[in-house]
Amino acid sequence: MSFIDYSNSMWSLVPPLIALLLAIFTRRVILSLSIGIIVGAIMLNNADILNTLIYIKNSIISLVYDDGINSNSVNILLFLVILGVLTELLNISGSNQAFANWAQTKIKNRRGAKLMTASLVFFTFIDDYFHSLAVGAIARPVTDKFKISRAKLAYILDSTAAPMCVLMPISSWGAYIMTLVAGLLATHSITQYSPIEAFMTMSAMNFYAIFSIIMVFVVSYFSFDLASMTKFERKAQEQEDKIEEHSIEEGKVRNLILPIMALILGTVAMMIYTGYDALISDGKEFSILGAFENTTVGISLVIGGLLALGVATICILIDRKFRAINFTKVIFIGAKSMSGAILILCFAWTINGVVGDMHTGKYLSTLVAGNIDAAFLPAILFVLATGMAFSTGTSWGTFGIMLPIAASMAANTDPTLVLPCLSAVMAGAVCGDHCSPISDTTILSSTGARCNHIDHVTSQLPYALLVAFSTILGYLTLGFSNSILASLGVTMFTFITSIVIFKKND
Repeated sequence: MSFIDYSNSMWSLVPPLIALLLAIFTRRVILSLSIGIIVGAIMLNNADILNTLIYIKNSIISLVYDDGINSNSVNILLFLVILGVLTELLNISGSNQAFANWAQTKIKNRRGAKLMTASLVFFTFIDDYFHSLAVGAIARPVTDKFKISRAKLAYILDSTAAPMCVLMPISSWGAYIMTLVAGLLATHSITQYSPIEAFMTMSAMNFYAIFSIIMVFVVSYFSFDLASMTKFERKAQEQEDKIEEHSIEEGKVRNLILPIMALILGTVAMMIYTGYDALISDGKEFSILGAFENTTVGISLVIGGLLALGVATICILIDRKFRAINFTKVIFIGAKSMSGAILILCFAWTINGVVGDMHTGKYLSTLVAGNIDAAFLPAILFVLATGMAFSTGTSWGTFGIMLPIAASMAANTDPTLVLPCLSAVMAGAVCGDHCSPISDTTILSSTGARCNHIDHVTSQLPYALLVAFSTILGYLTLGFSNSILASLGVTMFTFITSIVIFKKND
């Protein structure tokens, strides 16, 4: 099917902007995404109603079947259902409540609960989906116990997930980026860096990711609440103590710890195994980085989830002296709890496909063409990558489009700015991902926290923008000085000054 070409037209921005603005102002995410999808389909098919309907039908079907089963999407959806069932199983056994009660003896206040949640990213940085959902399941009973809002929990999950993944070479993100960077280094004959050295240097210049994580710990330690987050925190503290739904008996802490450990270890082991299998199939030697570069995240999450579900079931059966569990009820309630997130995710994937067919990313990439002072390139590329990720809802898609453009522009103007420009794209992709209601990581962070999706988006946005402002000044300094230390200093100074100003006005 042929479509109208919008690759060089600002009209390519219309469908994502309609969806984004409607979602923010109406707070009805599925309706907003549906309208964006329909508008985009009509535009692509020149208002031909029959072709528009066929296009929408094919787009929906392609989520699960596109010249064969779309295993990645299917596995992510299946993992969501498994996690919902696992959470419900831990709920009815009282394990979540037992963990919250135990944590209260170790964690004495709200600050400790928030810091614990933020610190878990140092153990779960392998993948952003995995982090948002697994840490959400672990931390939610504790944050509820200390009356921390679900919006604050969602913010902590989201603002540590992608930033940590993009900084770490041993993660699904790091492996993907190093693959792209290796090709770009070869293309532009840059031999002074190996891909891993280039990645680590770029990570040191990824000011947005670094300061997003720092911001989470500032917010957690100092209760630094901005805009709507203040309202959500106040409401949470005024509520009565929450008790985990459906709990039918006193549980044990180990019945939560062991399944979560099984989830983490099982997922990591499968990621390494699937990467190993891909390497061997291609006749390559095995390495940990190579395994993560070629891993299959979806099936790894499913296997890890099933293993956790099995461990949880065994633990509960032993404690209940092998009395039967009503698994039909557990599966129904668990799957139902994830139905909203699954619907939003499917609609987000669909509009991402529409945005891809509209060539929104290609249009945005043309905006940097022309005579631009090389010193401004890192800051400009950061802003452009932010806009692209915000509009398309995908960091990885932004990496794929923008990294080659950034490398080419820098190599042809000032080769010393190649790595700063690549780093700026990485930072902007994460920033746009944080701001976008149609980002899958944002959606799954809402899911992990069991938070209203738009509440999460609007409460996270002020923090993302504050860090983004500091980051822009950092990249301007980097472009003109070519000094990582100087640019880090400017970013830090701006970051601290902004926090002090907003804190005084709090």
